[in-house]
Amino acid sequence: MDAVRIAVLVAALVLVGLMAGVFFAYSVSVMPGLGRTDDRTFVGAFQAVDRAILNPVFLSVFVGALLATAAAAVLYLVDGRARVATWAIVAFALYFAAVAITGRVHVPRNDEIKAAGEPDGIDPAVVRERFSEDVWRRWNTVRVLLSTASLVCLAVAVSAL
Repeated sequence: MDAVRIAVLVAALVLVGLMAGVFFAYSVSVMPGLGRTDDRTFVGAFQAVDRAILNPVFLSVFVGALLATAAAAVLYLVDGRARVATWAIVAFALYFAAVAITGRVHVPRNDEIKAAGEPDGIDPAVVRERFSEDVWRRWNTVRVLLSTASLVCLAVAVSAL
C-alpha cells in the first residue's frame, strides 16, 4: 500500500507541475505573442489555440492533477501521516483555486471568443475588446502563482516521506 500512496503523491506532483508549466507558458509566450498581433489575428489565433487545447491529454492532466492531489491527501490522512497529508491538503486547496479561476474567469471568455465566429465575418476589434485580454492575463498570473505554490507543497510532501 505504501507504494500506491507514493505513486499517487508523485503523480500529483508531476501533474500539477505540468499544469503550472501550461499556465506559465501562456503567461510568458502565448499571450504576449498574441498581444502583439492585430485584432483579426488575435481572435483567429486564440480561437485555434483554445480549440486545440481542449483535447483528452490536456483535460486528463488538468483534472488528473486535482484528483491525484485529493487522493494523495486522503491516502496520507487515513494512514496517519499528518505532515505529508497537511502539505497535500494545502496543495489541493491551491490547485483547486486555480481550477476555480479557470472555470470562473477563463472558460467564459474563451467560449465567448470562440462563439463570436470566424474573424472574417465579425468585427474582431469588438470581440477582442469584450474578451478583456488584460483580465484574462492578470488572472492567469494568479493561476501560475497558485499552481506553482501547489507544486512546491507537493515537493515538500514528497520530501517528508
